[in-house]
This record gives sequence, C-alpha cells and structure tokens, in this order.
Amino acid sequence: MTQQGTGGELTELVALARRAATAYERPDLERRLAVVARAVADDRARVLVVGEFKAGKTELVNALLGGRALPTDAHRATTVPTVCVHGEQAGVVLVRGVAEPDGRASTEQQPVSPGALAEHVTEKGNPENRAGWSHAEATLPRPVLEGLRLVDTPGAGGLASPASLSTMAELPGADAVLVVADAGRELTAPELALVRTAAAVSPTVAVVLTRTDLHPHWRRIADLDRGHLDRGRGEGSGGGGHGNEGLRAVRVLPTSAALALHAAEEADLPAETAQALVTESGIEELRRLLVSEVVAGRQARRVRMATDEVLVACEQLATTFRAERDALADPARAHRIAAEVEHSRARAAALRDRAARWQQTLNDGVADLVSDIEYDLRDRLRAVVTDAETALEDTDPAKTWEQFAPWLHQQVSAGVSTNVVWAEERTRWLAERVATHFAEDGEGVLPPVAVGPSPDGSGLVADPVGMLAAPDHEKFGFAQSLMIGMRGSYGGVLMIGMLTTIGGMALLNPFSVGAGLLLGSKTLVDERKRALRRRQSEAKQAVRRHVDDVIFQAGKNSRDMLREVQRTLRDHFTTTAEELERSLAATAEAAHAVEADGAKRSARLADVEAELERVEHLADRARRERARASAGPARSSSSRPSRLVGA
Repeated sequence: MTQQGTGGELTELVALARRAATAYERPDLERRLAVVARAVADDRARVLVVGEFKAGKTELVNALLGGRALPTDAHRATTVPTVCVHGEQAGVVLVRGVAEPDGRASTEQQPVSPGALAEHVTEKGNPENRAGWSHAEATLPRPVLEGLRLVDTPGAGGLASPASLSTMAELPGADAVLVVADAGRELTAPELALVRTAAAVSPTVAVVLTRTDLHPHWRRIADLDRGHLDRGRGEGSGGGGHGNEGLRAVRVLPTSAALALHAAEEADLPAETAQALVTESGIEELRRLLVSEVVAGRQARRVRMATDEVLVACEQLATTFRAERDALADPARAHRIAAEVEHSRARAAALRDRAARWQQTLNDGVADLVSDIEYDLRDRLRAVVTDAETALEDTDPAKTWEQFAPWLHQQVSAGVSTNVVWAEERTRWLAERVATHFAEDGEGVLPPVAVGPSPDGSGLVADPVGMLAAPDHEKFGFAQSLMIGMRGSYGGVLMIGMLTTIGGMALLNPFSVGAGLLLGSKTLVDERKRALRRRQSEAKQAVRRHVDDVIFQAGKNSRDMLREVQRTLRDHFTTTAEELERSLAATAEAAHAVEADGAKRSARLADVEAELERVEHLADRARRERARASAGPARSSSSRPSRLVGA
C-alpha cells in the first residue's frame, strides 16, 4: 500500500472515530482524538543531515534531490539550517523567531526567490548568521521529498562547537540522522560522539561517507569506521547505555555526490551510463534507506499511535453498550452488573488520586530528574572551568582572548547540549515508567492497549549559550612603561648618586645612572608580571561569572521544561482516568435504566446491539490497519546492496 493511501485511510479512520465520539456524546474522547488527528496530519519524516564543516553535507542533499537545488561553495560554509520539503511550486521562506510586545514568542517569515537563497544561508551572504534566521524552508518539486522533511544543517564540528547546541537540540525530534563524514579519513572522536548521541535518541542513524570518487581507499576507511562503531558499544554515553546498543543499527554508507550529480546534470549521457553512475555513487541506496525504512518507519509509528487511540476510544464506547446489552438481555443481572461497574468506577477514580502509584512515580521521578540533570550540568561545566583556568595560567589573556573565548564557548555549548540530550533520554524513560505503573494500577479496568504520552507531548529544547565578554585589561603603552621605569629608576639614581658623592663624584654619574636603569627595568618587569597575574585573575573571574550565568539560565530552563513534561504527563494520564471513569459512569447508568416493559426492552436491545456492532466494526478496522502496517516490508540483510558496509 502506498504511503498516500495508508495516510488517507488513517485520516479517515480517526475522523470516523471522532464522529462516533460526538454522536455518542463523549466530548472528552473527541478532544483526545482531535489531538491524534493533528499528529496524523504531519506525515513527513524529519531527516537531519549533520556533520563537520565542509564535510559535503549540502552536496549530499543536492545529490539526494537529483540536482543542485541548494547553494554550495568550496570556501563558504552553510550558516542557516535549510529545510527541504515537497511542493508543486519551488519557493523559499526564511523564518526567525521574534518576541511580541506582550512577551509571547512568534515567528517572522520572509519569502525570497530560490536564486537568492545563497545570500541568506551561506557564510558569503550571511556570515555567522548575523541576520538571525532560525531556518529557511525550501519547497521543491522533487519526488524524493514526498513524505520527507530533509534538513541541511550548518557544520556542527562535533559536540564541541557553537553550532552543535541547536543541532543537538534537534536530534530527539528527528526520525533519522545522517552523520556525514569525508571518506578520506576515519571518523574523529567528535564525530563518533555525535553518532553515539544521535543513536541514543533517534530511530535511524547512518554514517554517510562522502567523496568516494576522490579517495580510492574508501573501503578500508569504511571498515575502520565500522570497527570504531563496534568498539563504541562498550563505552559509556551518560544515558544508561541505550545509545551504545543503538550503535548496532548504525550503518556506514559510502557515497559520491559528484557522480550522482554528474549523472543527473549531463543530458547527453546514455541512460545505461547514467544509471550505472547513480548506482556506483551509492545515492540510490541512501534513497532506498530513506524511503523503505525512515518514511515507512514513521508511517508505522503514526499508524500504531493512531490505531491505539482509536481502540481506546472504541473500547470505552463498547464497554457502555456491552453492559447495557447484558442488562437488557437478562434484567435479573442488571443490579449485579451495575455493582460490578461501580466497583470498576471506584478503581478508575482511584487512579486520579494523588496517592496513586503512578502519581508518586511521576512526582518522585521529576524531582530526581531535576536534581540529577542540574548536578550533571554543574559537573560538566565545572570541568570546563578547571580546563579554562589551567589554560589561562599559561597564557596572557590580553593576547589570546580572541582564541580563548570561542574555545570556551565551544566547551560550554558542548556541556549544555549533551546535558539536554541526556535529559531527553531520562524523560522518555520516566514517561515509560509512569505509563507502566498507570497500566498496572488500572489492570482489569483500563482498555487492553498501551498507554503512553500524548501525541503532542513536548520534548526538551535548549536556549543558545551566549559568548563570554572580554574583561577590561590594563594596557601598557610606551608612555606608561616609561613612567613606571622612571619611577623605579628614581630611587636607584638617588641612592647610588648620594653614595658616590662621598667619593667626590657628581650625583648623576655612570654608576648612579646604571643603577637607575637596572632598578627601573626590574620595576617595569615586576609591574608587567603583576599586571599579567591581574589579567589572569580577572579572566578567571570572568569565566566563573559566565559559567555561573549559564548554569543559572540552563538550570532554570531545565527545571521549567521538566515541570512542563510533568504537567503534560499528569494531564494525559489524569484525562485518561477521567475518560474511563465517565465511560463507567455511563455504563452504570445504562445498567440501572433497564426498561421493565418487554417490548421496549427488546427494541432498545436491538438498538444497542446495532450500535455495538458499529463500534466493534470501527475497532476491527483499526486492528486491520495496525496489522497491515506491522506486516509492511522489513529490512533484510540478504537484500542489502553490496556497497552497504556493516550491519
């Protein structure tokens, strides 16, 4: 079944469930299904293309698109993320965040012509992204983009890079991450750290080696990279080892964007030659990965989420009709059925109690997370401060500040971004644990489907880390050095001159002048040493203040985000319990309201059985949709193309 067909049927299924909830006077279920409908409407898999500066990311994206759609430059790097989406008409929209007068965050959008994209997203036209664009969205009529949202990111420089913070914050929301590296060398330590972090939070991660046409030894490099990934499984990632297990699924894909673009742009090439070039480039293999695994994987997750929610709604509706049907079929059992339902209703009400186990797990878990994440952030940044102070001991901040400040910014950004990703991992673990306890406490009462966070649950994000401001260093000019030297030499000239006058010499004589020069030089050297120590001390204090400010702001952001996660989970599970309690209340009411008149009871029984059949038909349709998605084409190692290296 095509993606469009499956997406259309899924949308129709959720819409039908919403109409049923409205018809059966369940606005609570309708609101929940409305959230599901919005999640189902977003059917594009988000693929991040990340890596070091000048690794060939944009060229790789162009090769995937089948032409030079994005600007590339051998000497100018990308400075603004570019999101490529499918559309009938080509167009580009620049987006940046703005603050409204009332304090609310908003976005500003500026359409530009596709030909002017380079002026806004590259170092040449927008150095260091001084325009402040958050991203550019390029709509392109390229078939490969159907079902995809392909994001070309600026060079991350591994984890220790100013650009890495925004990249790391995007990883948890990505359906796939392509880590781009040059085929002429092995993966560096920052690149391996980036792969490990991506594998911890993203369903699909691949290492894409570029420019194999320039490096004949790319096969040996690919084998070495696979060895690095295999050895990386045993190393700690700070997130409980999930990222290391994820390295088992990371593939190494050698590619040559130049070959693929040559085949796409040379109209005179025979079809067989062009196809051979595309096959040799490895780009076709990467496209198959995106379509067969990434897009299909997102579609399968959408189907599971939507059908689970539809089945929950159907089960709650069917429970009411089943109880009423049983009571109508056997009026003598009506009171016993009502009593059983009341007992279940009391259990459902207990799930909303603050003493419920899932509530305690959530509250204790968030408190522990706040403490652990704050400690982790402080520990990482304390190590940065120690390294910075050690570096300042051996240098003059006045001379090295232009190199020192970016280095410190990189280290602080790395610590904050890694802390954010680790917080995302721990938050997911907590959500799963709370869901497990909620389901266990409601066993026999809850519908027999998995209960998880709401489809629109928000993840963790991070604010950018500001640059370290340079302290005001005292500068020694020629005039100031002369004054310090003269002040120091005055005592020497006077003291030695007075002694030499006893021997009949003038106050100013070679001995007194020499002593003055010697003491003046020593005074100047000592003053410069004191000034250097003062500059080093001021620089260390500036580093500590800067890191304290970062800890204060990042810590507050973490606490705010974790409390938002807590509210989201609490509201989700409380709403689920309220929905169930309402369903059971309606069931008890239906069981009590059994007509004594036989004719009326028979007519009502026929109506109830018809409604129950409709609800069960909807549930069967949801189960078939889920089974169809589960039986989709699976990735097989035997069918993997020969250029794929590793597992």
